[in-house]
Amino acid sequence: MEHIFFSVLLSLSMAAFAFSCYRRLVLVAIGKHEYRFDQPLARFKEMLVYALGQKRVMSRPFGLNHVVIFWAFLVLAVANLEFLVSGILPGLSFALLPEPLHDALAFLFDICSLAVLIAVAVAAVRRSINPPFPGARTCEAYFILSMIALLMLAFFGMNGALIASGVRTASPFTPVSGIFASLLSSCLAADQLNLAVSVFWWIHAVVLLGFMNYLPYSKHMHILTAIPNVFLRTMGKSNTQPREEFSEGNIFGAATVDQLTWKDLLDSFSCTECGRCHDSCPAAATGKALNPREVLHAIKENLLQNGTVLEKLAGDAQAERAVSLIGEGKKGATPESALWSCTSCGACMEACPVFIEHLPKIVKMRRHLVQMEAKFPDELLNLFENMEQRSNPWGMAPSERSKWSSQLELRPFVAGETEYLLFLGCSGAFDARNKQVSVALTRVLDAAGVSYGVLGREEKCCGESVRRLGNEYLFDLMARESVAQFREKGVTKVITQCPHCYNTLKNDFRQFGLELEVLHHSELIAGFLASGELQLEGKMEELGNLVLHDSCYLGRHNDVYQPPRSVVQAVTGTAAGEMERNLDKAFCCGAGGGRMWLEEHEGTPINRARVAEALALKPDTICVSCPFCMTMFEDGVKEVPGAGVQVKDLAELVAQALPKTSK
Repeated sequence: MEHIFFSVLLSLSMAAFAFSCYRRLVLVAIGKHEYRFDQPLARFKEMLVYALGQKRVMSRPFGLNHVVIFWAFLVLAVANLEFLVSGILPGLSFALLPEPLHDALAFLFDICSLAVLIAVAVAAVRRSINPPFPGARTCEAYFILSMIALLMLAFFGMNGALIASGVRTASPFTPVSGIFASLLSSCLAADQLNLAVSVFWWIHAVVLLGFMNYLPYSKHMHILTAIPNVFLRTMGKSNTQPREEFSEGNIFGAATVDQLTWKDLLDSFSCTECGRCHDSCPAAATGKALNPREVLHAIKENLLQNGTVLEKLAGDAQAERAVSLIGEGKKGATPESALWSCTSCGACMEACPVFIEHLPKIVKMRRHLVQMEAKFPDELLNLFENMEQRSNPWGMAPSERSKWSSQLELRPFVAGETEYLLFLGCSGAFDARNKQVSVALTRVLDAAGVSYGVLGREEKCCGESVRRLGNEYLFDLMARESVAQFREKGVTKVITQCPHCYNTLKNDFRQFGLELEVLHHSELIAGFLASGELQLEGKMEELGNLVLHDSCYLGRHNDVYQPPRSVVQAVTGTAAGEMERNLDKAFCCGAGGGRMWLEEHEGTPINRARVAEALALKPDTICVSCPFCMTMFEDGVKEVPGAGVQVKDLAELVAQALPKTSK
């Protein structure tokens, strides 16, 4: 009779589970189309490494605890499958297997169950004493941990009772179950042991089926979606944004869940709420409203609240009933102040174990605010006007763009005669401090015998900042103009000193059909030093203790980490000093995502936090490789009385180390 009852219970549970998953995942289809199935073999490999291999999870010390639970659960899935099958057909179990194989499985299940029990206890203690993020001590979290622990204890109780009652033979291959058998034998009479088997069996069954049906309604939905989410990740770096089609009647950006893509919505279900994105975010770390984890959580809440209605509607009706993703103090919405706090540094995406893409969603919501509602910080009005009218952030006359080189004999770029275009960018041409970097870079290029030319007053802003700020329409105009100019002049190879220009010319312009070989000056100089084409006079000891800062758009967005370090090593004779947060975990200077043109009105300025991290190493020189970083560090150092630290660009270090005849 019990087997019949369990068969009915299992059938109902499986049906309920399937329906719950369907109701959740069908909402993903509300999102816009996006193709994520190219390079299937590469995607499968990435899935093995990052989802099954848990590579990113293990990048932090506590990640090992999650790996134990993850892999033990994969093993125990086999044991639970046998449990469910034998509940319907009692004669069908692993006892039918050859004894050596049966003993091996029994030992594996016993040890894995113990490992999970210990890992769950560690997770509960950690969440209580040192939670992964503020607000992590939730009833749901403790409930899930309790269910997992109860499942393991019921497994040991059931097997222990079977051994104690004589149904199973005590074996060294089930050491933990054997301990439970001894405890039960000492506590229960012989006639009570059979009852204990039944009680523990049903506890295991109810908890297992209950946990399974609770999953779709909890944050542990990621158990079902995380592995596919890794398979469907953006291959390579997420260092560009999708284009928009500008035609009458189109909606730009995203203000409702149906205006995001289906992958954006799948991301919201895949969030493990581990808090790593929050820990890595410079805005969150300095007291801003932005919390990348909360952005994903708001999208999920909004989808669950409104998705069922939206999937039944279409067109205008859908738009009227949609509830905005953007708003202050509303459930399922992200505050505007949080969206404008993002520096687009990509630290959240680099830290995420399941490759959730936070930044594209933030940019899409910015696009809606800028292009559909004309709502953006007041400081950006002048920026947008200056970019549109004079193609630079300050609104300087185009004739001013070439004045930085008035004392130099620079040649204009000529296709067929000049190999490289030296693209200075707006900071390199207009900003007083970064003009010095431009001069230093030309000296280095001349010393290395590089064939290069400039566009002079014809050079235009690449539009990187306006794209990250959400003004895609203006970026589209600027990019089309620049792409047409590059094609007309026959530009194929470009040198930049700005990582933001580097990223735009290399990655964004590909969307407009222009393939360029783009080199950041650190890459070019490192190559010349390694080949011996560029000779230095000696080791620059006067630079003293030198600390290196990684630019987000050079490093995290484009994986250029080693060239700056190689150049510093060549110039100083010693390795660069490294801040605590460096390489792919480097902390942003605060200028990315268009924040260069915005004041910080909340919390601590990001550049001040990064400068403090650098000054903790007592440097004489802070080395940067980005005009924005130069500005942010110089401003930050000036705020520290008596710091006595010089901020130098990589090109300036090399120019200073050139033989006197080359200077």
